[in-house]
Amino acid sequence: MTISVGHTAQQLVEHALATSTADDCIAIVRDVTSANLRWANNTLTTNGVMTEMSVTVVSFASVQGGTSTGSVSGSAATTDQVTALVQAADAAARAGSPAEDAGELVGDVTSADWDVEPETTDIGVYDAFAPALGEAFREATAEDRLLYGFVNHEVATTYLGSSRGLRLRHVQPTGHYACTGKDTSLSRSAWTGGATRDFRDVDAAAMAATVAQRLRWAERRIDLPAGRYDTILPPSSVADLMIDAYWGAGARVAHEGESVYSRRGGGTRIGDKVAAPGVGLFSDPAYAGLECAPFVIAGASDNTDSVFDNGLALHRTDWIQDGLLTGLLQTRHSAGMTGQSVTPMIDNLVLEVGDGAGSIDDMIAGTQRGLLLTCLWYIREVDPQTMLLTGLTRDGVYVVEDGEIVGAANNFRWNESPIDLLNRFSAATETVPSFSREWGDDYFSRTATPALRIPDFNMSSVSQGV
Repeated sequence: MTISVGHTAQQLVEHALATSTADDCIAIVRDVTSANLRWANNTLTTNGVMTEMSVTVVSFASVQGGTSTGSVSGSAATTDQVTALVQAADAAARAGSPAEDAGELVGDVTSADWDVEPETTDIGVYDAFAPALGEAFREATAEDRLLYGFVNHEVATTYLGSSRGLRLRHVQPTGHYACTGKDTSLSRSAWTGGATRDFRDVDAAAMAATVAQRLRWAERRIDLPAGRYDTILPPSSVADLMIDAYWGAGARVAHEGESVYSRRGGGTRIGDKVAAPGVGLFSDPAYAGLECAPFVIAGASDNTDSVFDNGLALHRTDWIQDGLLTGLLQTRHSAGMTGQSVTPMIDNLVLEVGDGAGSIDDMIAGTQRGLLLTCLWYIREVDPQTMLLTGLTRDGVYVVEDGEIVGAANNFRWNESPIDLLNRFSAATETVPSFSREWGDDYFSRTATPALRIPDFNMSSVSQGV
């Protein structure tokens, strides 16, 4: 859907604020363009460019006992459509009960680029990638391999305005690629993927070569029983687990005794040791290559977000420092409950280990016998008190002997806690940009993590998956 002539994103914000009859109002307009390619059986199957304009209106109304909110979102490109959203949000606010997280709205702040038009992307972002992908198709066909996958690049320009004078703008480019390779008998499968801001750093030939190498590793099949194995988790698999650890770090649930970050006897574990010495976990909106919104954008309130915090400035936040828990996801409301600093969620995550060194190839070379676990899948939480997770392996569990990969094992179901792993790992590499297969496509793609070696990773049962 495209915006009609004369209605810029900024004008839609202003129209929403002027139309609302509630006591206060926040309008969030996202202008998004995306370009994608998909392929299967060594052939490009689809490509396209999409444009979307979405609007969220949050209304605030004084009711008996406090302030109520109403939040309504939808596609909107005209003032009439925005008016309908405003009326629905206003009505919901007036009919609601007092918001538990009510607080003073953030005041008058304006981005220097507020008046600038939205940024966009187009299919030209793949001008270098697409020809190299075509060559990879030809090589795969000649060598009896099949490639499947997709790339997507999105540029979202967000405009956040409020009746208290907020006028904030942020441009977020987000890209990722994923490729699965199979042999022509479909008995072997391998995956690789990554994140990017602009595809200038994505090498289609290298992507295809990684898949080809992993398929060669799998030419020998080694069946293994369930058990605990010395296991190498590459940065992508570490990202899978750290995202869960991050999402589960809500201060309120910790304060109420419901998470792994809860202190026995009451309160949170802030200040306690939760990881090995030298481990650091942090988020920073200015981190090079993982840049993200430097202010809170919240369309609704929940455990880790508050609509009353919209526009609040974000800065580097350390969640774990030298093994100690130093921060949890705090709104201003939960910070008041816990007596801790206000530390809202930030849209990136970095894990560092003080003595981490070398690459994953170095780690493999230094492993006498173990597994390389390239892909985790279908991750679910079993026990929030310990953050015990379960999931499956997929598309490549490789056996390492005397520093070399000698074959592929069967798949497993695994059971582990990411917090336990941060205490038990025996080696770590340097931190590099990473991409979670489980969460990166749709939810959280901006991560940087090391590879970790876990001496006793729990493969709880054998899985029949490919």
